[in-house]
Amino acid sequence: MDTILDLDNMGLVYYGDDLGANYKKEYTLFKVWAPTREEVRLVIYDRYSFSQGKIYPMIKKEKGIWELKLKGDFKNRYYNYIVKTDDGLHVEIQDPYAKGAGINGAKGMIVDFNDINPHGWEHHSIPNPVETIIIYEIHVRDFSININAGIRNRGKYLAFTEGNTKGINGITTGIDHLKELGITHVHLQPVFDFGSVDETKDMEYNWGYDPHLYNVIEGSYSTNPYDGKVRIREFKEMIKSLHENGIGVIMDVVYNHTYKLKSSPFDILVPKYYYRTWENGEYSNGSGCGNETASERKMMRKFIIDSVKFWAREYKIDGFRFDLMALHDIVTMEEVERELKEINKNILIYGEPWTSGPSPLPIEDQFKKGSQRSKEISLFNDDFRNAIKGDNDGVGKGFVNGGWGLEDPIKTGIAGSIDYGWGLQGFAERPRETINYVSSHDNLTLYDKIKKSNPEATKEQVIKMNRLALAIIFTSQGIPFINGGTEFLRTKKGCHNSYNAGDEINNIDWDRKNRYIDTFRYIKSLIELRKSQKAMVFDEPQDVRDYLHFLESPENTVGFVLNSPYEGDYKHMVIIHNASVENKRINLPIEGKWKVIANEYEVNQNGVSKGQQIFNGEVDVPFLSSYILYKI
Repeated sequence: MDTILDLDNMGLVYYGDDLGANYKKEYTLFKVWAPTREEVRLVIYDRYSFSQGKIYPMIKKEKGIWELKLKGDFKNRYYNYIVKTDDGLHVEIQDPYAKGAGINGAKGMIVDFNDINPHGWEHHSIPNPVETIIIYEIHVRDFSININAGIRNRGKYLAFTEGNTKGINGITTGIDHLKELGITHVHLQPVFDFGSVDETKDMEYNWGYDPHLYNVIEGSYSTNPYDGKVRIREFKEMIKSLHENGIGVIMDVVYNHTYKLKSSPFDILVPKYYYRTWENGEYSNGSGCGNETASERKMMRKFIIDSVKFWAREYKIDGFRFDLMALHDIVTMEEVERELKEINKNILIYGEPWTSGPSPLPIEDQFKKGSQRSKEISLFNDDFRNAIKGDNDGVGKGFVNGGWGLEDPIKTGIAGSIDYGWGLQGFAERPRETINYVSSHDNLTLYDKIKKSNPEATKEQVIKMNRLALAIIFTSQGIPFINGGTEFLRTKKGCHNSYNAGDEINNIDWDRKNRYIDTFRYIKSLIELRKSQKAMVFDEPQDVRDYLHFLESPENTVGFVLNSPYEGDYKHMVIIHNASVENKRINLPIEGKWKVIANEYEVNQNGVSKGQQIFNGEVDVPFLSSYILYKI
């Protein structure tokens, strides 16, 4: 065991950028790191379906690299490695660095990306960087599988390439819905090759947090999972379509564990090197999924960095969300940031600053809250989330759904979770370090959580609570993030862990947009307002302290004024969130007339069309409502 862990200090770390299958028309160069193995062979298959291939011995070189330069044109052929294990068995495995694969990732594929790229890929229009980032999380299959989506390629990458799709009563769906809503980035739940879905069976379902081949596209979302070229081309067509519609693409990446352990290519190539173990030699399980990878070891760190660089360069990915990011050490995440920013200075990096269980990685080395300070890495803000709605799956109540005494944590979140002063202090140094959200793919949807915690609430109250929660997110400093469908009260029928629950539970029911169109329009208009006001997206903490001031207000309400220094903004804007079940009266901070641009009915920058439009001195805010006014 000690010998395995000493590999980093034995001159066996390989720093080249050519691991995997490197294709040229004249030859393909294969390289794999297996310093403790005595025999590694390459097997080439002419087709993915062939059970027998041609075997070639590989040559062991320096730094523990096994390599073979195979002359001839092997484009689109399939390959694996055969490794002789300690007990003398010959085990066939996939290449961890494979960039293409056939059905279910059983065989890697030799890829010539230039031959697969869709027309116009190389020079297609990529969205310009934006100051106001709005992230929309979605599962590829969930987005379009519902019959009411009006989409031909239901559940597939190509669904995102279809324009002018309509649902019931002519509502926009698909990519046109994303454009209508106004989000800037789509966060895709895992689209790398994952192990829990049989790609030969169209009805199987999983979220995909079970990695098999990290650099290969998942085949179940393609129209032909058998041919490794199709998934690559269709995924790029999806990215190109989103880009050309002004939407960035963020990948959800899960480098903290693998789907299998003993049969994983990592552990067969170099047993117990790529995974953490306890002192007694047992594999640790900080991921809660049976194992955890060891990012602090140099070749695992290299793999993570090589992988994100590959996705950023080859697929023009605009951001990465790291699952259970605290299982990665700080040095690794710092290198990830540095390398990705060299490729694209505007790339987004964020993740979950927690683990799912105890880990051998020392707490001081884990990328937890506070580790992001002075870096361009953002973190999910679960403190703000819990303050808004209460616990994730139970009957606990937060600010919007009946909780008490939560004004200060709400204020902290509104101020971007910086050290604001006045007893308000969060984890962030700068506002953009916080990802503000109230629900994600995990746990109950916001609608289901409100229903569970308030079983006696009327339909009107549930709608208002949902709207109020999102209004807080979209009027706070930091980066707003919403789970797809929350803008029209998405439900999973009370299922709090729907990772394998299938389409019936997970699908986006587009009829709900038709039924809750007023809520959708409210959120859409909030996003428009946020984009129009620079003061809603301060970058520097001192600006927040200088220009955002909280108002005195009754219990279960939070109000604040934004005094903008920017041309084009409202010079003075007041935002009030009333989570009480009663109407509340609040004093306005400056004498004179204030115009209402958001009330319980609508958000309208020209002035609301229903309810009182002008207030002077004080404002009456109805129960479970957000009001926004500007000084005339």
